[in-house]
Amino acid sequence: MNRLFRLLLTLNATLLLVIVFFVQNTYTLGHFFPGNSWFVNLPHFVSYVLYFAIPVLLTGTSILLSPLLGKDEFKKGDIISIEHANNSFLPSYLGYFFVALSIANWESLLFVYGVLFIFTYKSQALYFNPLFLLFGFEFYNVKTLKGTTVFLISRNNYRYPDEVEIEKAFRINNYTFIERSK
Repeated sequence: MNRLFRLLLTLNATLLLVIVFFVQNTYTLGHFFPGNSWFVNLPHFVSYVLYFAIPVLLTGTSILLSPLLGKDEFKKGDIISIEHANNSFLPSYLGYFFVALSIANWESLLFVYGVLFIFTYKSQALYFNPLFLLFGFEFYNVKTLKGTTVFLISRNNYRYPDEVEIEKAFRINNYTFIERSK
């Protein structure tokens, strides 16, 4: 289950690159379904909103599936430092958008997306997906008492290490956890 979940998270995190490519090249639903007059006559923004809805729904699905992952806990005193990580990853993620804007054709898109997907999946370090922000999640770099630094995705607003006490943190991998409760 863990491997499928990580594939889903990787898809969620990288799919916006494809959407930016579609918007940049004005590929509406009418482009993909030219024989259907309903799709052809839709305003462009409707296609773009529907495209954006796909990774949002997939992100929601991954949140719903997270209880199927292995469980860990963080006891009071286990955390020695916590750092808000929303802003530190966003510039890297925005790089995907700039790459997507420079892709000229389908072959380049497939190649770049494939490479990006593989590297994102194989890195297994972090699954930063800004769409989690739409669901009220925050991102944290957390250092444990044993010296391990982990990435925590949580709806809680942590400011101090002694505030972190988590009964159930779902393990995405050895360095990434998601906490669903608030």
